[in-house]
Order: sequence, then structure tokens, then C-alpha cells
Amino acid sequence: MRIDNRTARHLWLAAQGLGTAPTGPLNLPDIVRKLGYVQLDSIQVVARAHHHILWSRNAKYREEMFDHLLAQDRAVFEHFTHDASILPMEFLPYWHRQFRRKREKIGKAGWYSTMLDEAGRAVIKARIATEGPLSTQAFDTKVTGPKEMWSRPPHKLALDFMWYCGELATSHRVGFTKHYDLAERVYPAHLWDHDMPDAAAVDWLCTAALDRLIFASPGEIQRFWDAVDRREVADWTAQAALRPVEVETATGEWLAALAPADIEDRIAAVTPPTTRLRILNPFDPVVRDRARLARLFGFDYRVEMFIPAAKRVWGYYVFPILEGHRFTGRIEVKADRKAGVLNVLNFWPEPGVAWSARRRERVTAELDRMARFVGVEQITGWHG
Repeated sequence: MRIDNRTARHLWLAAQGLGTAPTGPLNLPDIVRKLGYVQLDSIQVVARAHHHILWSRNAKYREEMFDHLLAQDRAVFEHFTHDASILPMEFLPYWHRQFRRKREKIGKAGWYSTMLDEAGRAVIKARIATEGPLSTQAFDTKVTGPKEMWSRPPHKLALDFMWYCGELATSHRVGFTKHYDLAERVYPAHLWDHDMPDAAAVDWLCTAALDRLIFASPGEIQRFWDAVDRREVADWTAQAALRPVEVETATGEWLAALAPADIEDRIAAVTPPTTRLRILNPFDPVVRDRARLARLFGFDYRVEMFIPAAKRVWGYYVFPILEGHRFTGRIEVKADRKAGVLNVLNFWPEPGVAWSARRRERVTAELDRMARFVGVEQITGWHG
């Protein structure tokens, strides 16, 4: 079965919540559930990645809603997929294996050798049990020896280790500072006590990944959660009811992939995506896998905040512009919340895209929406 490029784009954008305009009633847990996870990131150029990703799916979202979702409603929990992320709380029974995998992996990581020993970690847990959720700022151990870029004090490594292993959980955040609590005080008992058999967890993780990817290689399935290994994915694909397909790339090549058994129904049901222009975050799920992005959309994009300024092609924090099923440009924007200003620093149209007055008006409208989202009143540097 062959899936042409246009249909593949429509399927992927719809699965990732970008097929329709970001309007209507806001159901935040449902957005996270459909995505599978939302990546967290500390960088705030306009808004932190998790806020921006959620806002892109529904423009009614505001940043303060995140704390309710995580800390009060306990609708999501925080842990590590390919990076720090929030996941729906109901996924917790399938995530016990990830706690175990992280314990084993970190145990082999040399730079964790400087963390507090078992007795030191027990002291931390005792303090949290007595005092309630604590951040790393509540402890005062120091880095010893040469200070490298990723050096962390022993107590911070210990907190992270216990968080990765599922002994501690994120209770809440103040700003972006994580506060740790005992896992049993954060996770609902009926989910925390329900540890799925490993085979069932692998089956669910692979099935849920492909359900959100729509079509994928085994490697893409493995990387979606980064909670299974390549051998486990290979074993799963050998016995699961899947549909082999070929997917057309932006350059007209046909690549083999796997799809859910109901792929024909999904194709029949998909509709063209909204033409509403959106400025996406660099860590948006549609953008994160740069290879997939380039194959499907012919859009060559990279994150450059960790690249020396002199070696950047574009800029420190550049936002892709999505319009319909095409990426039509990229824009560099920075918010000065204290001054109440959204600054447009640079703008690059994609080669071959005609930037008419109407298209520029759509950018202006999106910048206006973005300004309201982050609570600023003035836009500078953009001439629509």
C-alpha cells in the first residue's frame, strides 16, 4: 500500500493536533493524551516549550494552567521520554519499566559516581517525608574536583537518580524549579500499585507510539518514548498485526514503513489541515524529529541554541512557520515581558514560497495572538 506525500502530511499533522484550527473548548488532559507526551524545556525566549506546544493546539491555553494540570489535578506526571516530559497520569502502569530501565542505565553512568550514597539518599528521603516537597535548593552539598559544564553537586545527582528510578516524583514547580516528593504521595495508589507485566508494557508502548506516528520505521517507534530497545521493537513488529506501507517523501522517493492495521480507515477519514498559519516551537512534536520533518515536508531545520553564534545558519531560537501542510518560513522572535514587547529579530521565507500581502497578514495575526498569550502589548520589528 502506498501513501502519497500530501496524504502523509495530512495524517501526521492531524495525529499531532495541528490538523484543525486551535479553537473550541479547551481539554488540556486530552491534548496531552493524544500527543502522548509534551516535552519540557527551561529556555524561555517567548514561552517555554511545553507552554508553547499546548498553546499551539488550543489558543485558550495560558501558562498558569500547567501548574493546575501537574500539581493540583494530578492529571499528568513528569518523567523522561527522549527528554524531560509530562505524560498522562493513566500511563503510569506502563511506565514502571522505564523507572527500572533508568535505574539500570544510571547505575552504569560514570558521572553519577559522585552522587550521595544509599545512606545519604535515605537522609534526603527522610527530610522530604517530614518536611514535604523540597527542591535542590534545600540542600547544600558542593561539587568537588574540576567543574565541568554538566557537573552537579552530590545531592542534585541523588535527587535526580531517585526521580529517574521512581522513588521520588515531581510534586510541583515554582517557576521552573522542580520540587521533589515521595512517589507514593504524588501518584494515585491504584495506578502506582499497578505494575504491568513487561511484555504487556512493551506491547502497549509500541502500539501507542505507532498510533501517534501513523506510519513509521522500527527506529521511529523505538525513539518515540525511548522506553523500549531496538530488539524489543523488532520482536513486537514480528508478531503485531501491522500493515506494511510505502510513504512518499517530499522529493518523490518511496520509503518502506509500518502502519496500524486500520490505516485505510484513517486515510479515508483524514481531511486537509487548516490553513491557519502557526508559529511553532522548536521542540514541537511535529518539528522534533528533524529527519522525519525533512523527509515529509522538505524542510531543513535545526536547533541552534547550543551552537556557537558564529556557526549558526539562522539564529539562537528560530521558530518554524506552518501554513496548511507546508512550512513556509521561519522567524526569530523574542519576548521582553517586563517591557511588554514582542520583538521580531529576523524573518526568512522558504525558497519558492511567494510571500504575498495576505500571507504577511497571517503572520501579523499569529504574532498578535502570541503577544496576547505571553501578556505583552506591543510588537516591534515586523512590517506586515
